[in-house]
Amino acid sequence: MMHDLVLRVVAKLLIPFILLFALYVQFHGDFGPGGGFQAGTIFAAGIIFYGLIFGVDHTRSVVPDCVVETMLAAGVLIYAGVGVAGLLLGGNYLDYFVLDHNPVHGQHRGIFWVEIGVFVTVAGVMLKIFYMFASRGRTEE
Repeated sequence: MMHDLVLRVVAKLLIPFILLFALYVQFHGDFGPGGGFQAGTIFAAGIIFYGLIFGVDHTRSVVPDCVVETMLAAGVLIYAGVGVAGLLLGGNYLDYFVLDHNPVHGQHRGIFWVEIGVFVTVAGVMLKIFYMFASRGRTEE
């Protein structure tokens, strides 16, 4: 693996930009193309790229399985929590206008948090699928 010096250097240069681009897509989703699904996929692709270059075991030490599994649950809980917050504040499930005194700001706030939930869930699912396929056929010792 150490003879892949060019790949490792290129990966170390590209991966931060891939992750940064994922955040750009996430936060730009309100104003143009993008959002949680696309950003989560790009973010996971950056981590998967890291795994392909540096090895799955090393990737698992950087992003452990417990973190990935927490992402799966946390994203769904964020999404559902926005809906429950709408109910508790007197609106319907996923009615965002009640999340702020100004209905427009409430809509923006609700969509923002739903998209964060989607981002976390999609990134977690993509990484979990990668870990499962990458460890297929390997025996646990």
